[in-house]
Parts: sequence; C-alpha cells; structure tokens
Amino acid sequence: MTQLDQFLARAEAMLSRLEALLPLPNVAPDWAAATAFRWRKASGKDGHGYLQPVIHRSEIKLSDLHNIEPQKQQIEQNTRQFVEGKPANNVLLTGARGTGKSSLIKACLNQFAGQGLRLIEVDKNDLADLADIVDLVAGRPERFIIFCDDLSFEEGEGGYKALKVALDGSVAAQSDNVLIYATSNRRHLIPERMSDNAGYTHGDDGDLHPGETVEEKISLSERFGLWVSFYPFKQSDYLDIVAHWLRYFGCSEDEIEASKPEALRWALQRGSRSGRVAWQFAKDHAGKAKS
Repeated sequence: MTQLDQFLARAEAMLSRLEALLPLPNVAPDWAAATAFRWRKASGKDGHGYLQPVIHRSEIKLSDLHNIEPQKQQIEQNTRQFVEGKPANNVLLTGARGTGKSSLIKACLNQFAGQGLRLIEVDKNDLADLADIVDLVAGRPERFIIFCDDLSFEEGEGGYKALKVALDGSVAAQSDNVLIYATSNRRHLIPERMSDNAGYTHGDDGDLHPGETVEEKISLSERFGLWVSFYPFKQSDYLDIVAHWLRYFGCSEDEIEASKPEALRWALQRGSRSGRVAWQFAKDHAGKAKS
C-alpha cells in the first residue's frame, strides 16, 4: 500500500468518526399517512426530531362544541383565512379549564383538512426545535398549524425564548404556511409574583415605569396576534352540553331529562361545570344505561 493509499484510508476513517458525531438530518414523514402529526425526539443524548403521524385523531366537529359561539367564530374565521392563503394570526386561547380550547383546534383541523390544513402537536419541552419544524415544512403546499397545548412556563425554561423567537423575533420571517395555536389556563404564560413589582420606580413627575422583569413576562403573549378567552359555563350551558353528548351516545329525550339531577351531582363532586366534565358524565351515564 502506497503512502497515498494509507493517507486516504486514514482520512476515510476520520470522516466516518466525524459523521457519527454530527446530528442526523430531520427526515420528512409520509405526508399522505395522516393530517395530524406529533413532534417526537429519538432516544439518546443526540436524538434528532421527527414527525410521527397520528393515525387515530379526534373526530370532534365544530357543531359538537356548544356555548362558545363567539370563540368558535373567531377561530374558524382565522383558520379559514389561513387555509385560503390570506393573512391570518397566531392564536392564544386562554381561560377556564375544560371549556373547549383544545377541542376547538382539533375541530378546525377536521373542518379544513380536506382543504390542505395539517396539524403538528409540539410538547412544551420540544419548543426549542420549532425552527427545525418550520424548515421541515417550508415549501410544502399544505398549511400547518403548530399546536402547543396547555402551555405555561416556569422561569428559566428554554422553550419560552424559543417560542418568542418563532412568533416574532428572528431575522428570518415566519413561513407563510405555518401558524402557531397555543392553549393555556393563564394569559401571560409565566407566573407573575409580587416581588416583580420591586422593579417599579416613581419618577420625579409621578410617572410609573414598569420594571423590565414584568415587561419580559408579558412580552410572549403579546406576540400572538389573536387572543381568544374562554369562561366558566353556567348551569344551563353545562346541562345543554350534557344533553348533546347523551344524544350522541343514543340516549332518548326522556333519559336526558331524567339524567339532569345526576349530571348536576356529578359536576358538584368535581367542582366544575366544564364541557370536559359534561363529556365524562355522558360517557358514564350512557355506558351504564347500555349495560
């Protein structure tokens, strides 16, 4: 073996070792396999991300969501604009738990999937990969909603700044085929504490200058163009939702009327008259009636 051959053999071995240290490229999924995907990380320290098709997605429809008509109209209109290639906003859905925030996004997917809408669910811990996800779908003909459910942060979490940059803070413009829809029980997404007010100072003219800590904590929610708020249901709203789901499970009107006292006791035990509690009661009641 000549010196050149030896050199080439050593160079090839070195390149092989270097390739093993480099992160693997993000692999595009089978786009025809599903309309909803989850962002997953491979196991191991250097695990790369990939889109996992969701084969069995929720089949909830917009018509299944009762007593949130203003919120439904706002989200449906914004999503329609997005699917049609018109200007549309990133959306933050906030408010009472179990009132249909996540269900509304899933229902919009079912409404517009035939027009090219796709959904990518991203866990809060993986928000640092948002730039990779956007690069992966850039140039695709579909329209993608990146869905972050039950979003909130503690101080110092890396995903907070990654989401800020993805919304409006990078030198690169957000891809026109991507929007971010997030749900949260609180609007400002990160806890505000009394100690934060220590940064407030009074000027000589009496003006109040907010401390930088507070400004940082509210800056993320301000980057969502559309805020949609959800509120606790009244008793009549709750019973209306119970009735809808009992009809869905095949119960008669007489059965629905007779179930009202039990439905109210069920809600009282859980301390909530939410749509989620109504769905859970309907499943329990209908299941017992059919057994």
